[in-house]
Amino acid sequence: MPRTKVTVKYGKRSTRTKAERLFAELPQSPVRRPPAVDIDDPVALVTGKLSIVRLEDKPRQPRRSPRKSVRQKNPIDDKTDSSDSPQDPGDSDYRNPKGDSQDTASASNETGDADGREHPPEETAGDTSLRVLTWDDVCPLGDRIEKIAEASYAEVYRVTNERGTSVIKVIRLPSPIKPQTKAQVRSKLVDEEPHSEEDVNGELQISEWLADIPGFVVYKERYIVQGKTSRALLETHQVFQRRMKRKDPGRAQFYPSPSRYLDDTKFLVVELGDAGTALEDWELTDERELWDIFFLEAIALARAEEIAMFEHRDLHEGNLCIRQARPPTPRKPGSRGYFGYSGVDITILDYGLSRAEDLSIDFAKPIAYDLERDLGLFTSNHAAQCKVYRQMRSFLLRADRKCLPPEAHKTPYAKGVDGPLCWEAHVPYTNVLWLAYLYEYLLDNFQGDPKQLARFQKETADMWMYLNPDADESTPCFGAAGDIVCFAVESGWIREEQLLGCGASMIEREDSIIVSKDEGAADVPSRRLSKRLTT
Repeated sequence: MPRTKVTVKYGKRSTRTKAERLFAELPQSPVRRPPAVDIDDPVALVTGKLSIVRLEDKPRQPRRSPRKSVRQKNPIDDKTDSSDSPQDPGDSDYRNPKGDSQDTASASNETGDADGREHPPEETAGDTSLRVLTWDDVCPLGDRIEKIAEASYAEVYRVTNERGTSVIKVIRLPSPIKPQTKAQVRSKLVDEEPHSEEDVNGELQISEWLADIPGFVVYKERYIVQGKTSRALLETHQVFQRRMKRKDPGRAQFYPSPSRYLDDTKFLVVELGDAGTALEDWELTDERELWDIFFLEAIALARAEEIAMFEHRDLHEGNLCIRQARPPTPRKPGSRGYFGYSGVDITILDYGLSRAEDLSIDFAKPIAYDLERDLGLFTSNHAAQCKVYRQMRSFLLRADRKCLPPEAHKTPYAKGVDGPLCWEAHVPYTNVLWLAYLYEYLLDNFQGDPKQLARFQKETADMWMYLNPDADESTPCFGAAGDIVCFAVESGWIREEQLLGCGASMIEREDSIIVSKDEGAADVPSRRLSKRLTT
């Protein structure tokens, strides 16, 4: 039966709810298991309630040292890129570290090793043990390459050949490029700076921790690409810039034209499975998609919170991909539950701004991008997601839901509730903020029957009351993605067998589709393979 308003009580509970027990039993990766936890209270480790939730029960101890979390505070107490012609300066997507733009596009895919194999610690972005290829190896004559995105500090392409389809994330390493032409200088182009191995390898490590969780990207391989551009790469770059410029004439561009690559220009290339179509390019026409897209993301984030104390911190519509995995099935009137009828699957992308840590090591130093490095991220109003960046930083500063205006985010490492602001803190409420952003995006961009949209809004009204970051401070709110999953089960929207992994199947292993001229397609050895579970 659907939950009534009196079923979920945000007060003291002597025992765990049925939803909490079910969530604790979510199937884990068959490749890599999470560390042992307190079996008497595993969900408390996922859904540690922030005091702003106004729960009456005492705060439960976090999985790790309390110093990892923001101190709990009761609010009551208180680039345009260069193409070859001057008239085509190009465009760029909304991008993470630049403040006035955030990455859009269909596959700002992430990196990591999903096969569960252990790799030597010395294998880093600049390690010579990686394959070294040319751009002609990546896309020889007859293959297809298409630029589809600009992510945090990488360009993203889709490569298709007779061996399949992959998405490659291209990150420039410290290496020379040609200087800008006079026309490019006049266009005020800003070149994306090359990134250190520390920046790159942190994102790779997070990807490895998440790669076996359904809903996160499939990793294939990584290698070095060095040298001058190919014609195909230059052409798709120019097409992308013109298309983006038409969509947003005022957008900035930061990536240099491939025409400026030199023999010594080097890139780390991470090859990933093709996750489908970015949410921003997906046409939402069916109420069933609203349920599945939202709760597939919530479940994936909840599991990542438990396995790696993960926060995405940049989960806008360009970093969530959708694909039609199965035909939709009808939901009969009076059927139990709303989840699982659309047949769509989701993939969460781009961990460039994310935070996670290795829970198999006591007091391990977390991996976290320091967002204080560029406060333009918080002062910009270029895109809707900029408000979420401010909400995250405001919460770290104040430990309540009040969102500070752009002008309040101009002092780096400002003093917050725990001293100078530090993005290494584990604050799963940031995942709640991005789920709230997703909920509003789904409503605003639904193009189907208005009656279906109204029905979805009506059914989820109670959830939105606790999810809404702009709600009155007296209103309880969710503290983590796991809270939202528990609420959905208690509400009757998600069935037990769905959380227990009924019907899960293994996706086929995926090899790299990129071979060098010296390698025959038939002679390419099996490299790192990836596995995923899907429901």
